[in-house]
Amino acid sequence: MDPEEIKRRKMLEMQQRAAANAGVDEQALQQQQQYELQKRKILKQILSEAARARLSRIRMVKPEFAEQVELQLIQLAQMGRLQIPVSDEQLKLLLDKIYEMGKSKKKDIKFIRK
Repeated sequence: MDPEEIKRRKMLEMQQRAAANAGVDEQALQQQQQYELQKRKILKQILSEAARARLSRIRMVKPEFAEQVELQLIQLAQMGRLQIPVSDEQLKLLLDKIYEMGKSKKKDIKFIRK
């Protein structure tokens, strides 16, 4: 085989793999966007205007914590354990509970010096 032919085949294989990976990445991105839209729609139904505003401010400061709270809210609403719409005061109480649960998971490290 000609070295140029081998180079062309390898280049073609690499281009095909790159195109396949791009399709998978695009599909994953689309699924993520669909998930976010659905989540926002559910939260809009669950939360009052003031509670949504509070949650958006929390998202700016602590995005991971806001994500955890959103998932908790959706789960509670699906189980029927929330009074809908959730007011700002109810959200504050829920935030306190979730924060305390996360705080208790943190472990204190003590150094004992001899």
